[in-house]
Amino acid sequence: MALFGLINFTKEGPGISKNAPKKRTFVVFFETFFRNLWKFVPISFVYSLISLPQITSGLAIAGITNVARNTARDKHSFGLSDFFDTIKKNWRQALPAGIINIIVYALLTFDVYYFYKGEGTSSAIGLGICLTLMFVFTVMNYFIWTLMITFKFSLKQIYKNSFRFVFINLKSNLICFLAQALVLAVAVGLVLLLIKYAILVICIEFMILVTIHPTFKFLLIQYCVFPSIKKFIIDPYYEEHPDEDLEMRRNLGVYTPEPIVSEDGENEDGENIFND
Repeated sequence: MALFGLINFTKEGPGISKNAPKKRTFVVFFETFFRNLWKFVPISFVYSLISLPQITSGLAIAGITNVARNTARDKHSFGLSDFFDTIKKNWRQALPAGIINIIVYALLTFDVYYFYKGEGTSSAIGLGICLTLMFVFTVMNYFIWTLMITFKFSLKQIYKNSFRFVFINLKSNLICFLAQALVLAVAVGLVLLLIKYAILVICIEFMILVTIHPTFKFLLIQYCVFPSIKKFIIDPYYEEHPDEDLEMRRNLGVYTPEPIVSEDGENEDGENIFND
């Protein structure tokens, strides 16, 4: 898909010719997911545990976002070690961002219920506005955590840029949103279809939601958001600062030129915009 052509998520593994045809992004996504499935299971489980007390959900999202980002970039991840290291580095922003999520979703859910129960044109308009705001804020969450763990942005800058990316990356955001909605619809549909086996189905789906779905969700988000982040933040910055943050850029799988060496034989490093 050209949408993802901005960045090489279809990079072939070691031993495959550079001239080999590139696979479609959705094929690479599922290959990556199933190749890392057993590593993802404990991470998803820990994510679910930390998210249980909703007030700490932001910490869990930051941790799992880092693992998903590194995996999507075809970079090595130490799994739970990276998960907790990310929480330690970003908790000052992740914790309040998680609380903001709770407040915003609580208010929007109440408003949706209120206008849904109402009658008349004003209620229909109010319901439409609330659903639109819920969609926008949900898509903002695709970007908030990646920007948080990747760059040295203030919380205000994170939310401002995330709001912009809702519309800049609208096509990819819609694909990601609809894909996740489809997964949820299938899960609910299976429960309704196999209601006579309710206990068994609920137990199976509960295990899937706890041990598989979180990493599936956040890995999918990375495949949708990182190309746009690269295009509109990383690439423009390094057109003006081509020799900065070389090591971090390599860690993210972003192309880097050979470092410029000063007359005394040392690399010339500039200001680091990445959150290291």
